[in-house]
Amino acid sequence: MSEITLRPMSPEDRFEIAELIYSSVNVWYQTHGGPVIFQGGPSVAEVFYDVYEELTPGANVVAENRSTGRLMGSCFYHPREHHVSLGIMNVHPNYFGHGVGRLLLQHIIDYTDQHDYKSLRLTQSALNVDSFSLYNKAGFVPRYCYQDMYLNVPAGGGNWHAEGEDRVREATLEDIPAMAALEMEVSHISREPDYRYCIENRLGFWHVSVIESAGGSLEGFMISSGHPAMNVLGPCVAASEQAAEALIVRELDQHRGRTPVFLIPMEKRQLVCAMYAMGARNCEMHFCQVRGQFTPFAGVNMPSFLPETG
Repeated sequence: MSEITLRPMSPEDRFEIAELIYSSVNVWYQTHGGPVIFQGGPSVAEVFYDVYEELTPGANVVAENRSTGRLMGSCFYHPREHHVSLGIMNVHPNYFGHGVGRLLLQHIIDYTDQHDYKSLRLTQSALNVDSFSLYNKAGFVPRYCYQDMYLNVPAGGGNWHAEGEDRVREATLEDIPAMAALEMEVSHISREPDYRYCIENRLGFWHVSVIESAGGSLEGFMISSGHPAMNVLGPCVAASEQAAEALIVRELDQHRGRTPVFLIPMEKRQLVCAMYAMGARNCEMHFCQVRGQFTPFAGVNMPSFLPETG
């Protein structure tokens, strides 16, 4: 432990952090009999640094080997109005089991407590028992379970339909207050910087849809990423399973020729069955883990890994 120094990330760390994310994730999954998650070389993982540094500049930490200057681990975190979210955290395979993750996690816990946030949240793989134990020992409680599903979207689009899809449209900046109000009602948090960032779409791979009721009020929204390193539908917040299904159907059309992943709450059986009927398959499971105050969701909450702030 004495060889580890914690410090903020710097722009010079960008590619080394990408290498760290790329190698640590792939090595863990391959070691445990899983598939390669990232493909195309470490540069594809630079997107994590780019997105998170734009969203929350300076909200990051690396563990550096004091002797060699090499990075042993890294983590992003995201202070928002009502909570802090712990983003992607990685430890270099050479240092698995050396306490690096515990030090990084404690750094974010200390930040959360010192700034009087009532909760710290994360989305964690149910397959990784070591990371589950790390978070569980630190006071995190699994609150919701998600099944990660994927669906091959034909190049010409899928022949999928859902009730209410005609009420789905592209989001605009004017929708942000209603999106924040809906997420407060459903998930008891809000994250306006995330909505704005994705709607503005300066990097070119975001898309945001909203669904309105017959009376014009907002019933849900869906953000999706078309980046090669993270082709994911979500985050999504919806007042009902029906609204979530309509958003998924319409958002899939933005990903023709791709195979996006999305996290469906296991207890939302109507939505789960609708995804099976469309041909979706399971590939993993994740937990919503919370340290501190938590109020059960009053609707559908679908998390993501980029931006991972809910």
